[in-house]
Amino acid sequence: MDGKKLIELKQERATLVTDIRNSMNDFEGKEMGAEEKATLTKKENRFDEVSSMILKEELQLSRERQVGEKLNDDDKTKDKGRVDEVQAAFKDYITTGSATAYQVYDALQQDNPTQAGYLVPPEQFVNELIKELADATFMRQKARVLPPLKNAQSLGYPTRTSGMSSFAWGTEISAPTPDASLAFGKREFKPNPGTSEILISKTLIRNVSNADALIRSEIAEEIGAEYETAYMTGDGSGKPLGLFVASNDGIPTSRDVSAGNTATEIKFDGLLEAKYSVKKKHQANAEWIFNRMAIKQLAKLKNSDGQYIWQASVVLGTPDLLLGRPVNESEYAPAIFTSGLYVGLYGDLRNYWICDSLAMEIQVLMELYARTNQVDYMTRIETDGAPIMANAFARVKLG
Repeated sequence: MDGKKLIELKQERATLVTDIRNSMNDFEGKEMGAEEKATLTKKENRFDEVSSMILKEELQLSRERQVGEKLNDDDKTKDKGRVDEVQAAFKDYITTGSATAYQVYDALQQDNPTQAGYLVPPEQFVNELIKELADATFMRQKARVLPPLKNAQSLGYPTRTSGMSSFAWGTEISAPTPDASLAFGKREFKPNPGTSEILISKTLIRNVSNADALIRSEIAEEIGAEYETAYMTGDGSGKPLGLFVASNDGIPTSRDVSAGNTATEIKFDGLLEAKYSVKKKHQANAEWIFNRMAIKQLAKLKNSDGQYIWQASVVLGTPDLLLGRPVNESEYAPAIFTSGLYVGLYGDLRNYWICDSLAMEIQVLMELYARTNQVDYMTRIETDGAPIMANAFARVKLG
């Protein structure tokens, strides 16, 4: 799939939006016939299908960019020859899992030989993995990703839990009132361990030209999905705390906005209530998050002047807009339209912080699945994440 095909899909989606809107306008205030209803349903289903294809093709383009990727010619690494040697040893280990390959790599890269069968990937591999995760998981692009932990198990940040409230007007000789409101707390990030295990045919590994790129792509797809699920709906227990989870440690219920919405639908007034419940200082970088099922509703909404408020993008790299702000579509955002449930979010996503640990380990088990001609790759990675400023967000909730 190339960029041209992706543009065609975006253009088809925009055409479908126009057709759906025209059908709704033609039958506004009157009953739609069975044939017209069937045609409208078909277009809506195609809209869902095309939207899903766009997300998948954007991810596939990301994967294809990774396969066969070489070190940048402008790389300023002090000892490029050593880096190449480490890369070669790592690829050999990924491909064969041999003790000899591991020993070579260990001699080149490791200071601690007690790592046993584990392998800490070389720097280039880790950087490319993080890059691909960022493509597959938009939250890692939008959020603030903190420097990896190196010498501690957790990362603590001081927070101001309440501000001063002692100022008072008075006379020249009035005595000030001591403040008793200013308070500070601490927000702790403690990366939680996560594991992944994939089985790949030995035949495929022997014949693929770039085995480490293939494995990197598979790891990125699986871990990326789990990351985004946690960033959206994680409960904070052994995993990141999600945006759509009410918590005093993240976004409390006081930031929920249901006014203007019905029990089953998002309404224009409800979107306005959510947008303008966020203070001006956060508006310049604020964005929306919705599931595609919510976007299908939003594409039909009109403002008080009868104008559609959804602006679909037909240009690569340009987001869809809602009330003038970018929209992020996520399959992991809530998509159940029932009274009292969350269906969207508005806010400055830079106020969601992500903290990774330094280590990412891969273990290659060549013999465990030898009877089925497969190699087992086990990955361990640690991360945490949470919203750090509740007032930067507003959750869209049904009435």
